[in-house]
Amino acid sequence: MERTEVLDLMGQLKLFGMKNAYDEILATALKRQHEPQRFAGDLLKAEISEKQARSIKYQLTIAKLPLAKDVDGFEFKGTPINESLVRDLAGGNFIAQQRNVVLVGGTGTGKTHLAMAIARSCIRAGSRGRFGGAVREVAGLASAKQTFLPPGVAV
Repeated sequence: MERTEVLDLMGQLKLFGMKNAYDEILATALKRQHEPQRFAGDLLKAEISEKQARSIKYQLTIAKLPLAKDVDGFEFKGTPINESLVRDLAGGNFIAQQRNVVLVGGTGTGKTHLAMAIARSCIRAGSRGRFGGAVREVAGLASAKQTFLPPGVAV
């Protein structure tokens, strides 16, 4: 089978990771005389990596994070914020334990930056999330209340 046919079939099957890595993996396999199973395995690994990267990109988009913030970009010096706790939260263990995180503090203390950084880190690790401030969430609840309650019913 010709190279173009193989690449066309990969495209039809939406195996974009394999398609993008095909030439490089084939050249390496030929150069190092890899077994066919190794060649196929390397193609499958490339496909999995591409799908994971695409999933993370999609999850970051639907999370509606207003800015790309990371924990490393936060200046902890001169603040009462516990850096080790924030880094632990960014690891996402609280999600596995089904715990919530509430950030409380005055204006300009870094709550939003840290919330975006923690969410971004957890999404990159495979979790899903959505960013929303209190105002947006209260407005969403009010809208849902109007949409789903029959006329004349108040809560």
